[in-house]
Amino acid sequence: MTLGRHREAGMVTAELAVAVPALVLVLALGLGAVAVVTDHLRCIDAARVGARLLARGEEAGRVRAEVIRQAPPGAVVLFDVGPESVTVEVTSDPPALLRTLGVSGGPRGVAHAVPEAAP
Repeated sequence: MTLGRHREAGMVTAELAVAVPALVLVLALGLGAVAVVTDHLRCIDAARVGARLLARGEEAGRVRAEVIRQAPPGAVVLFDVGPESVTVEVTSDPPALLRTLGVSGGPRGVAHAVPEAAP
């Protein structure tokens, strides 16, 4: 029996050498996914706030400042204000962790609103 144990002495080390990097990769992907979902929700909330403010007739500079404050860092904000509808789109880059893994699509939020009639 001692001969069998001696042959298997390095097996734990070899298994750990394979398992630890795989575990780190799974953890990194999980954390990246949580970051993407969080940024996606922030983009949606920021777009909704912007559409609501523009529909109420707030000035575009103030609306842009508020949307940027609520959006993820580095987000791009686009407005489309028409006579019958207002659209706000907020897009962001994916987290750096996922960019290093080749993920190119980032979080995005779009909101539409109907302008309120002036009193």
